[in-house]
Amino acid sequence: MRTIPLGTSELQVPVVAVGCMRITSLEKPEAERFVRTAMEEGANFFDHADIYGAGACEERFAEAVGMNASIRDSMILQSKCGIRQGMFDFSKDHILSSVDGILQRLKTDYLDVLLLHRPDALVEPEEVAEAFDALERSGKVRHFGVSNQNPMQIQLLRRYVKQPIVANQLQLSITNTTMIDAGVNVNMENDAAVNRDGSVLDFCRLNDITIQPWSPFQYGFFEGVFLGNEKFPELNAKIDEIAAAHSVSNTTIAIAWLLRHPARMQPVTGTMNIERLRDCCKAADVTLSRQEWYDIYRAAGNVLP
Repeated sequence: MRTIPLGTSELQVPVVAVGCMRITSLEKPEAERFVRTAMEEGANFFDHADIYGAGACEERFAEAVGMNASIRDSMILQSKCGIRQGMFDFSKDHILSSVDGILQRLKTDYLDVLLLHRPDALVEPEEVAEAFDALERSGKVRHFGVSNQNPMQIQLLRRYVKQPIVANQLQLSITNTTMIDAGVNVNMENDAAVNRDGSVLDFCRLNDITIQPWSPFQYGFFEGVFLGNEKFPELNAKIDEIAAAHSVSNTTIAIAWLLRHPARMQPVTGTMNIERLRDCCKAADVTLSRQEWYDIYRAAGNVLP
């Protein structure tokens, strides 16, 4: 598996991350096989969140791998915190207690990466800084990042937080491209020109923050997958055509499309299907041409100015 540095850190990570939000849908033997397959494919970066299954997903993962020191050293673990029932919470006390819970469920002494999960309107960045300092000092977290944050929100954190923000997890797929559309349609009077996220794509590139696209196969907000969906006939025809040309699956092309962007992104898969996971991993070895990338972009309904 091809690797990239995570943000400005020295941590080398596979270009495909394995999302574990649905791992409780697997029984223990299935979960064991799934994680083992990911490791065999070189996809040893596993993404979690304390909100996934109310913590049950982290427990199932640790149970599936039979977590111990030797196994732990062979994988990279990321988790997220900050979402609570009916609110977001980036208070120092909540971040610290959340990490303790995550570590207990994952049966590990440390996280390689902790992300703040969605923006908290009541964030006090001074408290976040104190929490990050305490977590770094204790060795419980080695690297820090955010999820779904725009440039100004990140800049606010960076005024107080001394640790580098190494990643920003954002929704991005072939059918969810607002952060790309605004850059293509600069100075245009159309809907695609509306800058909805503060030029977060360019900001992350300028500041060496790794974008981790989530839901890379979804359209809308968890409305379903676009692959094989009759709502997207032109898109699927184009993806299938390009997949055939590269002798890979449509799943592989959907991930390869994200990896072709020069921002050096790290898509987070969500599938629990082993064959689809393998197809996702194959994308690391597929490089789409500029023509193929734009053909897919336009087939998704985007009009170039």
